Amino acid sequence: MSFPKKFLWGGAVAANQLEGAWLEDGKQPNVTDIMVGIGSKDPGIQWNPDLKKYEMHLDPNKAYLSHEAIDFYHRYKEDLSLMAGMGFNCFRTSIAWGRIFPNGDEEKPNEKGLEFYDHLIDEMLRLGMEPVITMSHYETPLHLLTEYGGWSNPKLITFWKNYASVLFHRYKGKVKYWLTFNEVNAMLRNPFVAGSVLTIKNPKDPSDPIGSTTKEDIWQGYYNILVANAWTVKLCHEIDPNAKVGNMMTASGVATYPETCNPDDVFGAYQTQRWAVYYMCDPMVFGEIPSYVKALWKKNPSYTPEMHADELQLIKENTIDFISYSYYRSSVYASDVNMVSNTGGIKGKDNPYLKECSPQPWAWPVDPKGLRLLINTFEDRYHLPQFIVENGIGLDENLDENGKIDDPFRVRYLEQHLKQVELAIEDGCHVMGYLWWGPIDVVSAGTGEMKKRYGFVYVDRFNDGHGTLERKIKNSYYRYKEIIESNGEKL
Repeated sequence: MSFPKKFLWGGAVAANQLEGAWLEDGKQPNVTDIMVGIGSKDPGIQWNPDLKKYEMHLDPNKAYLSHEAIDFYHRYKEDLSLMAGMGFNCFRTSIAWGRIFPNGDEEKPNEKGLEFYDHLIDEMLRLGMEPVITMSHYETPLHLLTEYGGWSNPKLITFWKNYASVLFHRYKGKVKYWLTFNEVNAMLRNPFVAGSVLTIKNPKDPSDPIGSTTKEDIWQGYYNILVANAWTVKLCHEIDPNAKVGNMMTASGVATYPETCNPDDVFGAYQTQRWAVYYMCDPMVFGEIPSYVKALWKKNPSYTPEMHADELQLIKENTIDFISYSYYRSSVYASDVNMVSNTGGIKGKDNPYLKECSPQPWAWPVDPKGLRLLINTFEDRYHLPQFIVENGIGLDENLDENGKIDDPFRVRYLEQHLKQVELAIEDGCHVMGYLWWGPIDVVSAGTGEMKKRYGFVYVDRFNDGHGTLERKIKNSYYRYKEIIESNGEKL
């Protein structure tokens, strides 16, 4: 087995899932700070009828594990050293927007927040790891939603340009790979978190602010995000021509199989792929809003966002340099089944041809060949370099009587998926790198718990919040190290 000589090997995390220190050094709350998992339908905000606005309102009976997370904010040197020990030549994390601009709308950045990322990025470089930085990983400052309605308001484009300019100037020559909005194509299913859109009006049901977000605001947010994405590419290329900008898609939905050859199943699977992934990825690559999106707007005129000719030209002229994405599982479409989704992707019917699922309660089907299908599909559709920036498996595991964790399931998952990546490269696909999610146990994005562990490194923390935060290496750590050191030859 062989991979390109400059293949990027590493792991991926997000600030909101591991940093902790949620109100330290000037940081203010972001959209995920007020939720116990982004799958929650009960975010920590309430409608204030007197002020006619939403306000943060945390439930004292809930454990918001992300507020402390695994304390990476104070332990990053130890953790990066562990990552370097596996031979990582790159490491993906995010910059928490609210550390740099606490409310999001300030003119000048918070220097204390920038200083943290100065030290973090310098430490990565010292250890030989290319920083891969996500600019917005479900971390929009909460103030931008409660005060402005989030991305449905074009003012956020101006705030974002200020944020992006600060980052590109500050880390010019240090960060070569920038990702814009994490899994932003999930915004149709989760507008509050993935799209950071909140309808600012007295909602029909004040207890359900997510449900009150209108389709009109969601589609305006979609357009404004495309404009902001284009501005990001333009600013980056002007400020730091050696840096590259990619999008970040949740791309598991591409591996959606029709249950039968019934044309209803086949076309339904294709439509699922379109509205799960392509509707957002296509304009970032091709520079034009897809015809099928415009057709939806034509059928529903109120969905049509306010657009401007100069912004549409900006989108056309400033397309991304590479595609990055997550892949966790495939799905099966059947015309008689309601397709649902979570952070792993789309879920339909069970696939009888797949041999394994992750253990309960998550039970995500394991489909390595689905990743090869995804890579080939993107190669044929987009003709851009691809960066697999999330792939992994969450398991419920604890230390044995010897204080160790043997995790053969994780090792098997890793090996099987990497073999399919190598075969996709042999197919002629251009893959830049592979990042495991997450190489150290972090707070789960979907459920807000520690029980669902992805890491090669165990962290002593539990769902009720107790734990020493001690780090311990799992057996899978050594297998990934061996694969990386051989550049994939020891698969």
